[in-house]
Amino acid sequence: MDFTDGVGLDCNLTTAPEAKEAYPPGQSLDNDIGGPGNQKNPNLATELNEMDRNSQDDKFDALEEGDDKKLSKESDIEMTYSLEDIPPWYACLLFGFQQQMSMFGGVITMPFLAASMLCVQDDVIITGQIFSTAVLMASFATFLQTTFGVRLPILQGPSPSLYFPALVFLSLPQWKCQTDLDLNSNFSVNGTEVDWKDRMREVQGALMVASAFEFLLGISGAIGLLLRFIGPLTVAPIIVMIGLGMYDIAALFASGHWGIAFLTVALIVLFSQYLRKVPLPIPAWSKQQRCHFQWLKIFEFFPVILGICLAWLTCYILTITEVFPEGSAVRTDLKTSAVREAPWVLFPLPGQWGTPRVSLPLVLGMFCGILASIVESVGDYHACARFSGAPPPPPHAVNRGICMEGFCCFLAGIWGSGLGPTSYSENIGAIAITKVGSRRVMQWTSLLLFICAVFGKFGAVLATLPLPIIGGALIAVFSMIISVGVSNVQFVNMNASRSLCVFGLSVFCGLMVPNWISENPDAINTGNAEADDVLMVLLTTGMFVAGIVGFFLDNTIPGTAEDRGLIRFHADKTSKRNDRERCYDLPWCTSKIRGWKWSRYIPICPGFLDKRE
Repeated sequence: MDFTDGVGLDCNLTTAPEAKEAYPPGQSLDNDIGGPGNQKNPNLATELNEMDRNSQDDKFDALEEGDDKKLSKESDIEMTYSLEDIPPWYACLLFGFQQQMSMFGGVITMPFLAASMLCVQDDVIITGQIFSTAVLMASFATFLQTTFGVRLPILQGPSPSLYFPALVFLSLPQWKCQTDLDLNSNFSVNGTEVDWKDRMREVQGALMVASAFEFLLGISGAIGLLLRFIGPLTVAPIIVMIGLGMYDIAALFASGHWGIAFLTVALIVLFSQYLRKVPLPIPAWSKQQRCHFQWLKIFEFFPVILGICLAWLTCYILTITEVFPEGSAVRTDLKTSAVREAPWVLFPLPGQWGTPRVSLPLVLGMFCGILASIVESVGDYHACARFSGAPPPPPHAVNRGICMEGFCCFLAGIWGSGLGPTSYSENIGAIAITKVGSRRVMQWTSLLLFICAVFGKFGAVLATLPLPIIGGALIAVFSMIISVGVSNVQFVNMNASRSLCVFGLSVFCGLMVPNWISENPDAINTGNAEADDVLMVLLTTGMFVAGIVGFFLDNTIPGTAEDRGLIRFHADKTSKRNDRERCYDLPWCTSKIRGWKWSRYIPICPGFLDKRE
């Protein structure tokens, strides 16, 4: 659709040239916008990874000549709306809706996973409440991050990195669900309501403590020191294990009807891979052309949503034609009564599930998830900056972004969303394609997320999704996460024996140790029940085992920085400061803060590390 603002700036989503990114040789977009919290299209990297040397030379010439306007237009890609541009309000709404739909693949699946680990996956009312709370936290986190955090147009949503440690802890004997998951019947919470709230309170307390650790890492500036020792051979095994750790959950959901599950997988693959370049005519209106059809690549933007919706429609048709028997897990009329009972307006309140509790084993497990989330987010910040027409984020912006993510995770613990928010990289891919990287658009997106959160019927309707469809979506999404993890090793010299040893041993141990410990829980017996639980949670968390092995071997086995991939992995993570970095300054108060001489020593202040006469 075309939009024209008051000064005649035309925004065309389809006729703009293909986005190109000036990367150093061998560097790929996958490693900038990849991460466990995010589902993305790997073919996007092929389109955007073509190096334009002439544009790169012009960019440096512009920097030397002080031509900020030229640099802004030619840095990385030519933007329709760059970071600080303000599109018309109606354009902001439509662009925001597009960004919201891009992230809903993760937002839909993660609350279902949270409900599953709490043993209420078949209760539509409770699942709807968890969904509303998760979307409300995404709304808060997106607004706070874009306004006061890193100040880049980056969306926030529930993090899979924090789900896995919680799942492992709640799989301990004392926290297991009282009954096995029955995919062919409605779930009753009579007599078990206290149990699932107890589980939620355990997750809330651990998330709050772990998020305080993330907050301190950001506000103290320690994140920069920590990242010096974390390279691709540490990150890759962690992300791979996050994806591999979900296969049993995906199989459990899909087992209700394997046909529908694989139909969902097939549709997502069809849209995201085979039809991604096929445009469809969409009705549009502009001042110049009036009513007309605009050709948009719908399949490229919304493959997960379209796959889920078409599979859902198939289930509906086969339900009303009585092809599916009564009680089948894929019938769409199993939970309709709960939708009618759901309130139209539902505003989740802090402490809605009770007072949070703190358990040391789960806190330590959450620490592992927080560290993985931090590494992903730092990479997302730099990728988002490139595709928003902004310079690489300076240290104070990165510190403030991590600090804000920790604060928002703390809020998620207070509200009880089940999972804390993190950066979603699929929206960075949408920015690269649409060339709309305006901060204002993301702030409008946070408003749309807030509306969806308080509209109670919306969450209840999504909670009626048949579990086999969710299982199919998880198969497609988490298989992509595995690929994202593996793609990180492209920075490393994989011809070196040390690299093969570190990566292979990390992944193998990440699979072997948790599996053996799960089958032999009595092998851990220190004489202290709490110490046993701590070791059980840590050693059955695959990403912890893989990450520790990878971190130790990568930092102790001799090797050059080039062999370890540190040079290319951390490329452009630091740069000389210039006036263009003022786009990362805090609103309203930056000039006053810069006037304080001590602000240069505060890691989250805009004047941090400034050299002054």
